[in-house]
Amino acid sequence: MAGEIPQAQPPPAVPDPDPVRHPYLLLWRWRRNPLRRPSDRLGAWISFGLVLAVLVAAPAAMFGVGDSAYRHYRSTAEHEARTRNHRPAVLTHDAPRHPEPGSDEAKKTRYPVPVSYTGPDGTNRTGTTEVEPGLPADSTVLVWVDAEGRITEPPLTVEQIRSRTMGWAILAFLGVVLTGLAAHTATGLVLHRRNLAQWDAAWANTAPRWSRHP
Repeated sequence: MAGEIPQAQPPPAVPDPDPVRHPYLLLWRWRRNPLRRPSDRLGAWISFGLVLAVLVAAPAAMFGVGDSAYRHYRSTAEHEARTRNHRPAVLTHDAPRHPEPGSDEAKKTRYPVPVSYTGPDGTNRTGTTEVEPGLPADSTVLVWVDAEGRITEPPLTVEQIRSRTMGWAILAFLGVVLTGLAAHTATGLVLHRRNLAQWDAAWANTAPRWSRHP
């Protein structure tokens, strides 16, 4: 009908910019922009370089440190296997009894008990070792003894070597990553302070023009 107000229509849809045309611009936001400062581009290049450095250095450090740790612990295990041996030892006191005899916890629990044994040089020695709960005095157990006749831990096992090697490798990887993050943070702070100083200098030149009376 004449004079009837037409219904409101939604605005025409504006097509989104093609995100595939320049994906690197979306990542680094290096579009042409009059507000972009040289420090912005410098910070972007520094971040890009740090990312590449971490991607290369972190695996290299992990494998390098892991290989060195594996060689060290394997050599240590071989030395311990040559210099340590099993010897019988006799308990001089009764081992404490577990509050729950026969339980799974009791089977895993060990108590330190003094023992006597013969050292590599043939002399009688005394020491302390961990034994199962409830063992009476004069019971015989096997202990690991080093070349000097002291009770010690057994040689490193393959699983222990692998576990310790992986631990050092992971620490090396995380160390490189954290170093990269620290460098990125420090660089950002330096550039931010530089920008603030430049803003202060620019405002010091511009402020008198705004505050000048006509």
